[in-house]
Amino acid sequence: MTEPAPEPKLTNISPYGTWRKSPMGMSGRDPIFFAQLASEIETFHPEAKTLIEDTCMSCHAVQGHRQHAIDKNAESGQCVPLARDALNAVPYPAGNPTAGLAHYAALGRDGVSCTTCHGMVVGKDASEKVADARQNACVKARQQVTNPGHSGLAKTFTGNFLMADPGEIFGPFKDPKKKPMEHATGLAAAHSEHVKSSEICASCHTVHLPVLHRGEIIGHTYEQATYPEWAFSGYRTGKTVDGALPGGAGAKAQSCQGCHMPKTDARGKPYRSKIATIQEYTSFPQAEYTLPPEDIDLEPREGFAKHTLVGLNLYLTKMAQQFPEVLGIRTEDPMLPSRRGVDPLIATERAMLEQAARAAAIDVGAVTRDGDTLTAEVKVANKAGHKFPSGVAFRRAFIAFEVRDKLGQVLWASGRTNKTGVIVDETGAAIAGETWWTPNCGARIDPGARAHQPHYQVIGKQSQAQIYQELAAGPADTDTPHCGLGAEPEAPLTSSFLSICAKVKDNRLLPHGFLGHDERVAIATALGAKPDLAEEVAPVGTGGDPDYGKAGGDGEDAILYRIPLADIPGEPAEVRATLYYQAIPPFFLQDRFCTAKSEDTRRLYYLAGKLDTGPGPIENWKLKVGQTARASVP
Repeated sequence: MTEPAPEPKLTNISPYGTWRKSPMGMSGRDPIFFAQLASEIETFHPEAKTLIEDTCMSCHAVQGHRQHAIDKNAESGQCVPLARDALNAVPYPAGNPTAGLAHYAALGRDGVSCTTCHGMVVGKDASEKVADARQNACVKARQQVTNPGHSGLAKTFTGNFLMADPGEIFGPFKDPKKKPMEHATGLAAAHSEHVKSSEICASCHTVHLPVLHRGEIIGHTYEQATYPEWAFSGYRTGKTVDGALPGGAGAKAQSCQGCHMPKTDARGKPYRSKIATIQEYTSFPQAEYTLPPEDIDLEPREGFAKHTLVGLNLYLTKMAQQFPEVLGIRTEDPMLPSRRGVDPLIATERAMLEQAARAAAIDVGAVTRDGDTLTAEVKVANKAGHKFPSGVAFRRAFIAFEVRDKLGQVLWASGRTNKTGVIVDETGAAIAGETWWTPNCGARIDPGARAHQPHYQVIGKQSQAQIYQELAAGPADTDTPHCGLGAEPEAPLTSSFLSICAKVKDNRLLPHGFLGHDERVAIATALGAKPDLAEEVAPVGTGGDPDYGKAGGDGEDAILYRIPLADIPGEPAEVRATLYYQAIPPFFLQDRFCTAKSEDTRRLYYLAGKLDTGPGPIENWKLKVGQTARASVP
């Protein structure tokens, strides 16, 4: 299953070929995730190490995590979590004390694999049949920890989905030929429409976590809510496996797979494929003992979707390209050797760049001189089916706005960066909130919860930048900190996923058609969640900006740049506006390096420090989204 690449080679577009080097295929080797985990268990919450590892590994190392739970529960009746260190286990040398964990480690390092999604059950009836089955050992216990009081789909949030019988595997095509898969893998292929539903993505892409303080759970919060953001948007399909949701479909209805699993080629032509390559009766040389053609000859089908499964974390892909031996990634595609095929990591990069080109847009409106002031309006529009950015809270996007002379020289800029991606002012100094620690990690810099760039309606200084992001403060250092919806930040900003006590800022661009509060509550309730899900996805810190956050709006925001001409050292001729994305911003990386000293932390420090970012799409640690907008200065 190939298609022509830009160079005179082929691209492997088979399910395995696209999945293997996708972020999901590499989730069990993700050095960014493991460095975050190190901070959580070494510094933020060392007393909750077992809880944290059990919670986080349930998605990133799902296969090893699940198989370990199944086996240990069968042996002892207890739920024994798979520790992070177990993923380092290898079967050699003989007598190695961790050799018994090697097969769990191999499964865990394989990330979110084929059988994870294609073996999952979704829906009330299917879930009830397997809830107490052996393959779902310990899932109920984890559901109670992460999703207390939830029901239905919401009970499976944070990776707590249920699996079908181990002998079953589900696909989207009706009447699959069963014999080839049974002979090759021992699995029984079955058709199920749930494979095409967004709910199959909901469990791991809605992360509901305990808030920890001094080793105790003091509440719960949504660390990320990509699926609910979609369910509350104009892209919602308005239905689940169990039936219709309140409000019906949105105006731009499209499933998660519709964006993240393309069904057409570069020309927009739908893929038509036999789905698998096997020794068919009619198209292979004659052989003895083959099955009859009615059992093994496959029909071409429309609807095949590439398993690229990408967001915009090109930094992870670049690390894998440049340091495959560090991450344990094979460099040769076993199905399409490099002499004939494109490196799958390059194919993943191209898919991400295509995604970036259509994820959001930026435009410059009216540009005027009014006396001694230059004024320009910049508009940004979210084209994704969820917030932009979405996912883990440290992702961010920002606007780089430049005033240039007729020779193209930058005279004034908001959102300029240095070579490490730190947003700086005209002197090259980091603007407020860009660095959290002194260079030697000796102390936090202005650790107050307000030490960040607020949401702006008007920008007039080069030390100001419009950053679309989510920020939270940790619990106050008291016996009974007040956390939850509406809580005032009483502690420093935190990057700990399990310390989200009070939201400080969430001005990420809303998706088109984002619903109002009451409509969101109705959908959240239908999903089995509590009303707080509807409230937690609401913007925070936008100060009543009339250009942002309208219910049912178009996913846009507008910013006015009002610059004194006296601050522009030259004659302005043009303004430019560019939207950039950072999957791992500098402040987040610095917090990793200053809050843990583990091997995982040192590995990320090495990879980040040695990564060659340019010239190229992530030069200066930023990825351009959409096209740069330009306008002349009158």
